[in-house]
Amino acid sequence: MAHPKRRQSSTRRDKRRTHYKAVVPQLAKDATTGELHLYHRAHWHEGKLYYRGKVVLEKAVETTEEN
Repeated sequence: MAHPKRRQSSTRRDKRRTHYKAVVPQLAKDATTGELHLYHRAHWHEGKLYYRGKVVLEKAVETTEEN
């Protein structure tokens, strides 16, 4: 196993760690429904799946029949 010959300074360590940041996800507003959603993602609104302002899929309504 490799072992460092000298201790790495806190400045060098912190320079390496500067790239680890929390990123705020970018949100888009759907023109049809006005709902906020992630870019390039389909989203559900009132039982319908929307993508780019168009209905892609509708949730199947379950019906129970009484005999």
